[in-house]
Amino acid sequence: MNDRKLLMALALIMVIAFLPTYLLKRNQPPPKPLIVSAAVDSSTVAATPVVAPVGTAALAGAGLAQPVAPEDTVIVRSSLYRYAISTHGGRIVSTRFLHYVTLVDSEHRDTLELMPAADGLLGGVLIAGKDTLHLEQVAFTASADSLDVTKDSATLTLRGTSGGYAIDMIYTFSPTDYRITSFGKISGLSPVGGTLLISLGNGFRQTEASASDNAISSGIVTKQEKTNVTLFGKLKPRTMTPISGPFEWVAVKSKYFVAGLFSYDSTGNTVKGNIGGVQAFAADTQSTVTRAQVAASLAVPAEGSFHWSMYLGPMEYDRLSHMGRDFDDVNPYGWAWLRPVIRPIAVVIRSIFVWMHTALGLGYGLVIVMFGIMVRILTWPLNRIALRSMGRMQTVQPLITALQDRYKDNPQQLQAETFKLYKEHNVNPFGGCWPMLLPYPLLVAVFFVLAYTIEVRGQTFLWLPDLARADPLYIIPVLMAGSMFVVSKIGQMGLPPNPQTKMMTYMMPAIMLIFFGRFASGLNLYYTIQNLASIPQQWLVVKERMKAKPVVPAMTISKRKT
Repeated sequence: MNDRKLLMALALIMVIAFLPTYLLKRNQPPPKPLIVSAAVDSSTVAATPVVAPVGTAALAGAGLAQPVAPEDTVIVRSSLYRYAISTHGGRIVSTRFLHYVTLVDSEHRDTLELMPAADGLLGGVLIAGKDTLHLEQVAFTASADSLDVTKDSATLTLRGTSGGYAIDMIYTFSPTDYRITSFGKISGLSPVGGTLLISLGNGFRQTEASASDNAISSGIVTKQEKTNVTLFGKLKPRTMTPISGPFEWVAVKSKYFVAGLFSYDSTGNTVKGNIGGVQAFAADTQSTVTRAQVAASLAVPAEGSFHWSMYLGPMEYDRLSHMGRDFDDVNPYGWAWLRPVIRPIAVVIRSIFVWMHTALGLGYGLVIVMFGIMVRILTWPLNRIALRSMGRMQTVQPLITALQDRYKDNPQQLQAETFKLYKEHNVNPFGGCWPMLLPYPLLVAVFFVLAYTIEVRGQTFLWLPDLARADPLYIIPVLMAGSMFVVSKIGQMGLPPNPQTKMMTYMMPAIMLIFFGRFASGLNLYYTIQNLASIPQQWLVVKERMKAKPVVPAMTISKRKT
């Protein structure tokens, strides 16, 4: 996985920075639809929904008839999206996002459709006592044939009956965001109420140029006290996976898009999640799961009222944040153990990128270039401290080697003489470490921003087809490695020859080329600009060093009094 490669690459970067000093001292067919078992205690399902992966079957329970009206769709249009709502179950069967295009076919890029064929969201199942009512097999009557949500919010009402049950569902759509709210009522429930299982679909359509990158980022996110991610790749094929609630929201995500279901009560100082639980069934027969049928349970009281809201759209950070309840965690920016440090930095970087793109009218490639130069200028004082310290350390290395030879049998004396030598030549052995450690969280944050921020998705620059994907020609990784070599060579000017440092100067750019070759080209561009911008800084430090008073030759160590 890319994240694992990133950890290895960062370790190598740190080796580049510090080791010289210490040497010197990757489309499944759609699975069959879900059918819920017939005899289920609704109070139990509220906590753990019971879903069985079988083929098309007759409705379970008495008096629940098949629909007689043909299926129709209601088209909902805004400037952001075009949704298609089926009159069978009120399912969302099509989602076109008008500001985004599919990247699967580079020559025929149509507006992005997220729903797989013959699938949909929100096709619920009502479990009431011994009855199981599949809402997608109920023909609803819609209040309108289409809705225009370009200027103002609009409402769609769906009404249907089956057996002794009457179902009303009211959907409200927003013109300015991707939020859908729903209020519903089910009449005919017994005094114990029932449970509504809401389908969150069977994964999303393949929309990205890299199917493997999209797959490894796809999964289920739940929010209880904290958010938790269950990647599809971690599910067992042909096995039901329950996730116990209650949850404030549940989401199914891909790399850049998400469908999040919200239902919670906020009274007083407490928030109560109304989503009882989630179950996922992966119909994949291969060892690695890439999609799964997901259903969330919602308890319905005896009076039959229920409500929920949904975010269905791109993972634009500002819109996710406006949903509240930590919904922006669906795009976490970093590993859980490092997120408190990395995420705030990543959010700031992403905001700077978007501002430079919108306010200054720059393409994201130029944004990365300018940002890289700006960071190098702002961190110049720290880099200068580190370079000076490392230079002094390398300069006195022959003296340290001589001391090690002279006092190899007397560790205490060696330590004392070494500290004395450091003091005489104003050398701090750790002075080059901390100034160079500070920019590393920034580098990690830039990795996540360029790899997972939707604004960078599909953005071209020069020959690069997508800054969020690897350079197909490997030009940028080669430039990155070459610039690293130049920086290292300049840094060795005016220093005593050292075989270990010379070896690292040639080996590390080659190793980094191998690891960074498949990383996002935007990241390699950023790192290359960082290297190129550091060359003048390195040159200034080298000139300063060469003007300084030379160090006492190593041979004088033999004359040092003990």
